[in-house]
Amino acid sequence: MDIKKYTAKEREATLYMADSKDRPLVILNNYSGDGSSVMKALKEMECPDFNLLCIGNLKWNHDMTPWYCPPLSPEDTPCTGGADDYLQLLVSEILPEAKKLVKGIPSHISLAGYSLGGLFALYACYNCDVFERMASMSGSLWFPDFRDYVFNHSMKRIPDKIYLSLGDTEARTKNLTLKMVQNNTEEIFGHYRNLGLDVVWEMNPGNHFKDAALRSAKGIMAIL
Repeated sequence: MDIKKYTAKEREATLYMADSKDRPLVILNNYSGDGSSVMKALKEMECPDFNLLCIGNLKWNHDMTPWYCPPLSPEDTPCTGGADDYLQLLVSEILPEAKKLVKGIPSHISLAGYSLGGLFALYACYNCDVFERMASMSGSLWFPDFRDYVFNHSMKRIPDKIYLSLGDTEARTKNLTLKMVQNNTEEIFGHYRNLGLDVVWEMNPGNHFKDAALRSAKGIMAIL
């Protein structure tokens, strides 16, 4: 597997290239690292040949969030709502470069993310028509007003497949905002199912921080 690296406005892209032509291209927005741990987990699952574009060095609480959210605790930082600008960078600069580098033409282009990256993956479907499949692993669907946003907006392109997951203890918190994550995720899953979409909902053991690479790999496998 060839690996190519490039940058776009300080964001660092690592492209794990498929060995054969016309294979799927999955984009993973990553909190840290170059996605090597996720790719390792995928190989252990004997995943099919595909292209993985992992994007790091993100301004996480800015790039991945659709609007402002105050800090959840005194030690936390606010989310500053830069998703629209980052989405524009992704589809106009980062993705076109990857499409030049991969062999052939991707059979589908999909978007995946963990935590706030999972929130962004859903949000992107309502604001561009580029992505054909979507995976949100332990997605931050507690985000204020996001459930209502989903219920009151239409996707620009209906995904062929949607994958949602959560840890089974993520909602066990005293923080009233974070406590909504499982309820919101289940309601969004139900909403998509009522719309007739091909959507999978999976619970994993543990809290938000358990097995992030493995959960990310499971979500990507589900949409391949």
